[in-house]
Formats: sequence, structure tokens, C-alpha cells
Amino acid sequence: MKKVVTIVGSNSQNSINKMLMVYVSNLIEDVEIIPIDLNDYILPIYGVDFEAENGIPRAVKRLDEIINTADAFIIALAEHNGSYAAVFKNTIDWLSRLNMQIWREKPMLLMTTSPGARGGATVLQSASTYFPFMGAKIIETFSLPSFYDNFKEGKIIEENFRKELEDKKAKFSKEL
Repeated sequence: MKKVVTIVGSNSQNSINKMLMVYVSNLIEDVEIIPIDLNDYILPIYGVDFEAENGIPRAVKRLDEIINTADAFIIALAEHNGSYAAVFKNTIDWLSRLNMQIWREKPMLLMTTSPGARGGATVLQSASTYFPFMGAKIIETFSLPSFYDNFKEGKIIEENFRKELEDKKAKFSKEL
């Protein structure tokens, strides 16, 4: 069975991107979903001096081992001030010290949502440009705007967004 590693780029216990990820994970069939919660990988802020003195933290090595087993990735990014959440950026900075090709040229569905009308569009654009340099094979991207208006009771309620996501999920699933 194919393994799909999911990562929510937030450390919030009430992350709306985590809610979106749970919804999408339940749509993907005939795969093993391996969720990564960044709260399980507490890392020091990356710095060359810290790495020189202490080496790469064991948590980074464990995370890299999980990533190495993936057949594909679903990433849902929180947008903080137009960019990645600090916890996510720090995690990929650390991971890049083991393998700059973090995403291993595996298929990726890249998503975001936010309470605002742009739905995290800025971080999605940034990641779409940056991730391929780190080995991402981005199959599809999806942004859900106005989360609290369009997502209720664990699902997307707005028909156009639900259909868009279903189409993108189908294209992603064909790459597995």
C-alpha cells in the first residue's frame, strides 16, 4: 500500500489547516496516511553555530526517516504574515541539512486555507516556487478562502470549492 505523508505547517492545536488536512486525508482512498504533527518534533531554532556544536537533533533524523518512506505528500501550510509559520520554516531548514531534496521528487498536493478571502494565497505561491528546488513534484495546489464560511462540520460546504478539491485530489491520486 502506498504511503502518503501529511504535514500541517502549523503548531496550533486548533489549526484550520489541520482541519482541512483531516478532511482531505479522508478523501484519499487505498493509501496509508502517515500524519506528521510538528508538535511531536520540537526543534531548536536552526543556526550553523548550534549545528556545529550539537549536530543535527535526533528529532530531525526521525522525521527524515519518515519522509524517506513516503510515496507522496500532502502539505497544508498556515500563512503567518504572508509566509510560512516559523515552526514549519525551522523544520524544513533542519531537514535540508540532511537532504536538500527534502521532498524526494515525490508527488505532492499542496494546500492552504485561512479565515481571509485570499485563503493563504501568498504562502501557497511562495511554496509553489520554492518547494521544487527542494525536490517537490507538485501535482496540484488548492486554496480554501474564508475558512469559517466555507468549512462546517468537518467538510467543505461550498459546492464549487468541494468540486475543485475533488478534481485536484483525483489528479493527485493518479500519480500515486
